[in-house]
Amino acid sequence: MIIDCHGHYTTAPKALEEWRKRQIAGISDPGAKPRVESLVITDDELRQSIEANQLRLMRERGSDLTIFSPRASFMAHHIGDFEVSSTWAAICNELCYRVSRLFPDHFIPAAMLPQSPGVDPATCIPELVRCVEEYGCVGINLNPDPSGGHWTSPPLSDRHWYPIYEKMALYDIPAMIHVSTSCNACFHTTGAHYLNADTTAFMQCLTSDLFKDFPTLRFVIPHGGGAVPYHWGRFRGLAQELKKPLLKDHLLNNIFFDTCVYHQPGIDLLTTVIPARNILFASEMIGAVRGIDPETGHYYDDTKRYIEASTIVVDSDRHLIYEGNARRVYPRLDAALKAKGK
Repeated sequence: MIIDCHGHYTTAPKALEEWRKRQIAGISDPGAKPRVESLVITDDELRQSIEANQLRLMRERGSDLTIFSPRASFMAHHIGDFEVSSTWAAICNELCYRVSRLFPDHFIPAAMLPQSPGVDPATCIPELVRCVEEYGCVGINLNPDPSGGHWTSPPLSDRHWYPIYEKMALYDIPAMIHVSTSCNACFHTTGAHYLNADTTAFMQCLTSDLFKDFPTLRFVIPHGGGAVPYHWGRFRGLAQELKKPLLKDHLLNNIFFDTCVYHQPGIDLLTTVIPARNILFASEMIGAVRGIDPETGHYYDDTKRYIEASTIVVDSDRHLIYEGNARRVYPRLDAALKAKGK
C-alpha cells in the first residue's frame, strides 16, 4: 500500500471560497456576515471535485490512500478573530470528513485547528476533540505562526503549546507542522514562508528539551524538512555546541519528514541524509507546484517517480517510506486500516 501523508482539499467546490469571501467581508461589516447554513455543497459536488482531480491522479500515479486535510493556504489564521477561525475550521474539517465518507478506501481526514494570533491554543481543544472522536481524524495540522509571517507566537518548545501537546499525547496523534498564507510581503507563501517554517520548527525543537516532557510527541515536518536535510551538518554542529545529544537520539524519535521535494536530486539528498525510518511518502498533489517539469516531461509533484527511480532507496526502505512509517507515526490510521483487514 502507498500512503500519501500530505494531501489538502485544494479542489473544493467554488461555493466554499465564495462563502469565505463573505465571511471575511463580514469582519468589517457585520451585516454581510454569512450564516453557516447558507453554505450548501452537495455530495455530488464533492464527488466531482475529487474524482476529476485527486482521485484521478492517485490512480494514474499509483498511490492508494491520502491523509486529507483542509487547504493549507486557506487556513489563514491571521484573518479575523478566534470566532472567525473557529467557524471556518469547523466548516473545512467537516468537508474533509465528508470526502473520507464518500471515498473511505482512498481518503482519511486530518484536521486544521481554529488558531488565532495571541489566543490561547487551549481554545482549539474542542475542535480537536470533535475531529478525532466524531470524524476519525488521524492527525492535525499545527501552525507555528498563526500571525501569517510575523512570528508573534512563542516557539513550539514553549509551554504556550502544551495544551495541544497534552491532547496529542492522549489521542496518540501526530501533528504536521504547517503554516498558512503569508501576509508579510517579504515572504512568498509557498516559496519562502513554508520552507522557512519547516526549518524554523526543526531548530526550535533542536534548541529545546521538548521531547523530554512529551516523549511520545510526533511532528511531521513537510516539504522535505525545508533546509534541514541540506544543512544536516550545520544542525549536527549546532546541537553539539549546545551540548545536546546526537540528533538521532535528540530528535529523530519524534520528528519525521515527508517527500514533498519536487526533483530527483532533492529526493536523493533527503534519502541519503535522513534515515528511511524518518521519511513518509507524500506528494501534496494539486498543491503549491502543479506544473510539468520541462526537463522530465512529468509533473513536479509526482513524487512516487523519484522514489522509484532512486538508486539509494532499497526495497525494504521503500516499504517504510510508502507505508510502514505512516502506520507507525499515525497509529489511528493503522488501526483504521486493520479494522478493514488491510
